Amino acid sequence: MKTAVVTDSTAYIPKELREKHKISMIPLSVIFGTETYREEIDITAEEFYEEVKTRDLPTTSQPPIGHFVELFEELAKEYDAVISIHLSSGISGTYQGAVTAAGMVEGIKVFPFDTEISCMVQGFYALEAAELSAKGHTAEEIVARLFEVKESARAYFMVDDLSHLQRGGRLSSAQAFIGSLLQVKPLLHFVDKKIEPFEKVRTRKRALNRVVDLLGEDAGSGEEYRAVIIHANREDEAKQWRSELQAKYPNVEFMISYFGPVIGTHLGEGSMGMGWYKK
Repeated sequence: MKTAVVTDSTAYIPKELREKHKISMIPLSVIFGTETYREEIDITAEEFYEEVKTRDLPTTSQPPIGHFVELFEELAKEYDAVISIHLSSGISGTYQGAVTAAGMVEGIKVFPFDTEISCMVQGFYALEAAELSAKGHTAEEIVARLFEVKESARAYFMVDDLSHLQRGGRLSSAQAFIGSLLQVKPLLHFVDKKIEPFEKVRTRKRALNRVVDLLGEDAGSGEEYRAVIIHANREDEAKQWRSELQAKYPNVEFMISYFGPVIGTHLGEGSMGMGWYKK
């Protein structure tokens, strides 16, 4: 059985890595007024952060079900099964779109998978699936491994500018105003598929140090982990952070990724995060 791997654009897997592992990507979109941009195709993360400096905050849109159907039918020409790996169903209807499309195609067995998370931690699931598929594992075996990954997967995000959460309806104006006065940097994480506050930390440095502490609670045991530092237009800071962490945790394989347009719409420029799972 040949198994294909699909994920959506919010995994933010670099194009060359997707191509290397034969991972198909279906894009979500950001909408500025009447203009729709498919992230990772029509607009880059860098272009997005420039756009939002001078324009109203865009809205975001999940992929049309028809796009899933077209992709699955194309994959059916070469593959027997497809594992379709998506961002949390608690923040987007993308996973449900894959479920609906799965019932509309013939000639290929579709396994939709809800990562219950997003960004490059979601991408880790796709990479794991692709690596196992290349080794000849069945779709059922791959899905079983993805559930194992879910047991150790963690992700924490620090929001630098509360105004994006407020403008996106995820934080009241009063909370944003008070938070800004107090320099509060809320740490967020996923709980039951939704983004929820984890802790309120007073400064950016303390917030990032708290994330390192949380990594240490898992990786401090010496077991091998794969981790990713995620930034919203702060690549130099991310590289510096990685250098510091690589020296502290030689048992952890660190990558750098980014908050692209769709997730960046809700978190805002300057946000930082880290996610990891046990190899």
